[in-house]
Amino acid sequence: MTEKVKIRDLTLIALFSALLCIISSFSVPIGPVGITLATFGIYLSGAVLGWKRAGAAVAVYLLLGLVGLPVFSGFMGGVQRLAGPTGGYLVGYILCAVITGLLSEKIGKAWGAALGMVLGTVALYAFGTAWFCIMSGSGLLSALSVCVIPFLPGDALKIALAAVLGSRLAGILNSKK
Repeated sequence: MTEKVKIRDLTLIALFSALLCIISSFSVPIGPVGITLATFGIYLSGAVLGWKRAGAAVAVYLLLGLVGLPVFSGFMGGVQRLAGPTGGYLVGYILCAVITGLLSEKIGKAWGAALGMVLGTVALYAFGTAWFCIMSGSGLLSALSVCVIPFLPGDALKIALAAVLGSRLAGILNSKK
C-alpha cells in the first residue's frame, strides 16, 4: 500500500509541475512582472495536493527553470531569473503553495482553500516585493504599484476559480484512494 501511495504522490507532483511549466511560460508583459496563470496553478496545486505535495511540485518547477528550461514567464529560464529582481516572486510560489495546501487540508471545503490562497498570496507578495525592493533599489510604494496592485483583480478571479475547481478535484482524488 505504501508503494502505491508513493507512486501516486510522485505522479501527482509530476503532473502539477508539468501544469505549472506549461501555464507559467505564457505571459502578457505589463512591466517588470508579466501576467501569467502561474498563481492559478499554484493555488490549484495547494488545494488539490495539500501542502507537502504542492510544495514539492512547485520546487520541481523552480528547479526545472533554474537549470535553464524555459518554464518561467516569457519562456525564460536560468539562474538569472531566480537571482533577478522578480526572483522573489518565483521563490514565494513555494510559500503560497504550502500555505494554500495547509489551510485546504485543515479546513477543507472551497472557502478553506480560498482562505489559504488569500493568505498564501499575501506571503507571496510580501516575500517577492521585499526581494524586488532590495534587488532593484525601488521603494516600497513604487514596487507595490508595478508588482502587486495591477495583479490584485486577476488574482481574486484566479482564487475564486481555483477554490471551486480545486475543492472538486481534491474530492475526486481523495475518493479514489
